Amino acid sequence: MKKFRHLIWMLIATGGLILSVSQSQAQLRQPDVGDQPGLLPDESVELDPQFRKTAVLYRTSEPPGTIIISTQDRHLYLVQGNGRALRYGIGVGREGFQWQGLVNITRKAEWPDWTPPPEMIARQPYLPRFMAGGPGNPLGARAMYLGTTVYRIHGTNRPDTIGTAVSSGCFRLVNADVTDLYERVPVGTKVIIRQKPEL
Repeated sequence: MKKFRHLIWMLIATGGLILSVSQSQAQLRQPDVGDQPGLLPDESVELDPQFRKTAVLYRTSEPPGTIIISTQDRHLYLVQGNGRALRYGIGVGREGFQWQGLVNITRKAEWPDWTPPPEMIARQPYLPRFMAGGPGNPLGARAMYLGTTVYRIHGTNRPDTIGTAVSSGCFRLVNADVTDLYERVPVGTKVIIRQKPEL
């Protein structure tokens, strides 16, 4: 009888594990709602006030010109010095695609072409292998490439995703904001990505 109960419990545990793994794999295969190639941006979308570009008080020891990204708060800060920063609303990576670290902007592009990386194609085989830059491109009006990663700070053709966590790890701004930021920062700019606010 003990062996039978043990066998039943093992089957239940195995079933739970299989269900858990299949659910997590299904989550990774779900379409990235933020990547809709060819969709023209809805310019009538109004950002929540907390995600509109604004000058804010911001205490940091980082020098002016540094970008600090707070994925938890869905904000990107461009340090201005004297305890101030420009704050932009952003969209961030969905669960399982958030990251943190210290990188530099290694390249900048206006109306960038989009070549989804192989990892993204594997998860979302319906994506195009290449898309020329333009209003329907998911990278939007500008892109700033982060270190040697596949990630970027870029615009979007989905302004309704600002303030959400839907991307595959990139940081997106509305096109007007990414264009403004692009003009303010050079290649080489230090970018700090934090998942939790600094204490």
